[in-house]
Amino acid sequence: MAQTFRFLLLPGFSMMGLMSAIEPLRVANRFAGARYRWVLMSIDGGPVCSSSGMSLNVDGGLEAPEPDELLFVVAGFEPLAHFDARLAGWLRRAERSAGMLGGIDTGSFVLAEAGLLNGRRLTLHWEAIDAFRERYPNLQVTQELFEIDGRRITCAGGTATLDLMLWLIGRDSGEALAMQVSEQFVLGRIRTRQDHQRMQIATRYGIHNKKLVRVLGEMERCSEQPLTCQQLAEQVGITARQLERLFRQHLGETPSGFYLRLRLDRARQLLRQTDMSVMEVALACGFDSASHFARCYRARFSASPRQDRREMSMAEGGS
Repeated sequence: MAQTFRFLLLPGFSMMGLMSAIEPLRVANRFAGARYRWVLMSIDGGPVCSSSGMSLNVDGGLEAPEPDELLFVVAGFEPLAHFDARLAGWLRRAERSAGMLGGIDTGSFVLAEAGLLNGRRLTLHWEAIDAFRERYPNLQVTQELFEIDGRRITCAGGTATLDLMLWLIGRDSGEALAMQVSEQFVLGRIRTRQDHQRMQIATRYGIHNKKLVRVLGEMERCSEQPLTCQQLAEQVGITARQLERLFRQHLGETPSGFYLRLRLDRARQLLRQTDMSVMEVALACGFDSASHFARCYRARFSASPRQDRREMSMAEGGS
């Protein structure tokens, strides 16, 4: 019997995440016969529009999965825009019948909202992690490429979905087949789930000074309660003046300016990916007042937080 994968596509889903799941299965069948089959589903059984604006036909609506089938929720921007009591109830019933239940990209939001990730380790796309943690502070989120915890599978989406599928193929059909499939996609190696979603800090910023790399890591980690320049310097055993010299030499700006930019970038992500109020976003990103936050935000993005959120919503609605 072929292993069946069901993919529930929500409006605005990631086409990259879906194709990275289906294509490895197709190639595996090419080499090993009809080992896998896949079924595309939507909430109403009709075509679904992806985040790229491309519409995709599906095989049906909310049909109950069989006990040995794997069900994945595939989402993208605004994953909860179409979440309601009907979908929540169906997911809870499907969880009891499916072999495994998973989320691709921001599909973890949907499973969490339905209460199906409680006590589970999970992951999702790195850009949405901050928003997820704000909404579900009690859930255990990682930045792994994918997570498998009992009967739950979550994945960061994008090419990480390819790594997940190769892992599943290797588990079920052997490493030799997984390697064959990998080579068809011209992959240098099959990444493990522990590989980080994002490039390491040194690579992203093009720096190799170990003390500076550590400071940047602390800045990325501590945005809600920003550390002072003195505190950051003490953590790596240098003076605040030495830290400022490192920033100017390697990054061309001051520590405070760089830190502010990081916090404002995080604020923009929260505004775009959550329904948190402007004040809630400001506090989550280390600003004591909405007015100070708005001034800094406008200076960076040439729009107030509310204007930027409104313009983003209009742009996504038009796509």
